[in-house]
Formats: sequence, C-alpha cells, structure tokens
Amino acid sequence: MKLIIAYIQPHALEAVKEELSKKDIAKMSVTNSLGCGAQMGYHESYRGVEFDVNLLKKVRLEIAVNDEFADAAVEAITNAARTGEIGDGKIFIINLEECIRIRTGQKGPEAIG
Repeated sequence: MKLIIAYIQPHALEAVKEELSKKDIAKMSVTNSLGCGAQMGYHESYRGVEFDVNLLKKVRLEIAVNDEFADAAVEAITNAARTGEIGDGKIFIINLEECIRIRTGQKGPEAIG
C-alpha cells in the first residue's frame, strides 16, 4: 500500500481528477495549501506598500492506493498537471504501513478499496 501526496497548481485539479478517474482511482483528499519552491514567489505593491509574496497557492492531494495502482496514479497526476514550467508541483510516495476502514473494521488492502 502507498500514500501518494501531490502538490499541484490549483487550475490543474479538475484535469488531475479526470485522469485519475480514467485509471479507476476516485478516492482522495484535497486540501488548499500555501508553499514556496523554485518559483520563489513574486514582488507586489498594494496601496503604495511593496512586499514579497513567497507563499503561493497550491492544492495538496492525498491518495491511498494498493501497490498495483501506485504507478497509474503517479502517471495520471503527472500527465494532467505538467505544463513544463516551474511550479508544476511535486509528488511524494510513502509506504503505507496499515489502513483500517472505520465503518467495517477491514484492514490492509481491502480497506483502501
């Protein structure tokens, strides 16, 4: 079992969801987040006050999958979110030790679904 954490551009979310759906991956958590990477932010002026904006809006996806779906999930996210520009995002893959479905008590790969 794997936990896939992906940080992507907010405008790419719908395309990523569609690509994941094509690979039969529909269960995920989505969170708005702020982050700073290679983009390093930008300089802005508001009412005459200049300041640096270095935390940019991103979307964080968390997807728990069985091992056989991990490569397909990464491929779907990469294909849908890639523009070739700095700031497309990152994907982290973590081994998932255990998963328990609260409603039924199922454990392991059956609990992920």
